[in-house]
Amino acid sequence: MLRRTLMIALALGCFAPIASAQNYPNHPVKIIVPIGPAGSYDILGRLIADQLSRRLNQSFVVENRPGAGTIVGTKAVIAAEPDGYTLLVGGLSNIVFNAGLYKSLPYDPLTDLVPVALVLNISYTLVGSPSLPYKTPKEIIAAAKANPGSIKLANAGVGTGQHVVGAAFQAITGTKMLDVPYRGSSLAFPDLLSGRVDLFFDSTPAALPYVKSGQAKGIAVLAARRHPDAPDVPTMTESGVAGLEIDSWIGIFAPAKTPPAVIALLQKHIAEAGPELKTKLAAVGGELMDVPADKLNAVVKADYDKWLKIIKDAGIHLD
Repeated sequence: MLRRTLMIALALGCFAPIASAQNYPNHPVKIIVPIGPAGSYDILGRLIADQLSRRLNQSFVVENRPGAGTIVGTKAVIAAEPDGYTLLVGGLSNIVFNAGLYKSLPYDPLTDLVPVALVLNISYTLVGSPSLPYKTPKEIIAAAKANPGSIKLANAGVGTGQHVVGAAFQAITGTKMLDVPYRGSSLAFPDLLSGRVDLFFDSTPAALPYVKSGQAKGIAVLAARRHPDAPDVPTMTESGVAGLEIDSWIGIFAPAKTPPAVIALLQKHIAEAGPELKTKLAAVGGELMDVPADKLNAVVKADYDKWLKIIKDAGIHLD
């Protein structure tokens, strides 16, 4: 994945002075996941922590720090010493969405953080309770329009990707549902499976096991194509709802001003872990990304611009 990253880093001189990273890490490194356990952020954080712990012979410890729609955990990393000992699992929610959702966001994701690696490419999937009488997006839209607020839509917390995607769906389709926030996907799914809530937009890696086991209904995938592990679940576009194709990323970020040599060292070991990460991510419905180091900022900025427009056009805001 990131082998090209290293070649480019060397060409640009980003690897020097590598000597400054020779003693890194000499004590445990914290990887903060800004949402609760389970879900794609947590999955990726633990996979990366395991790989780096083994490859660098030092503990990389995941700490779940949810709150305020990923803001609490993200702020904690930004406030940390930029020495490589506090890292962040970052994705569209905390790096992109919050910039559009909050007028007074207490950080600037483009200047306060630096991307180390974009590792996991995911889509979202709309899943339904087993007791939900509707099977398609069109049926859901019709029911929501006939009885506004009657359909209960879970999300993984205010400001999370699940919340923004659900709000965008309602704005695009002209529907109104009852939003039910949880502190993470792991708390939302029990209520979905029991029928206490009706629908949930979650990342495909987190949602797919419930669909494959038959515990939840797979309504639609928010991607350009069907997922190979759930070929019977149509895309949202196939189902007649345009404008909600999402192929998003989750990766590792560090505080701005973290030494380039430390970032390059982390990139090196994440790159070397690529084949094993690819297998493990595929097992949970994810796809390994391949973004060279000199393209990381451009990818983040492109999605930043795209989603801030979507959020603005949909009239979604949290303050």
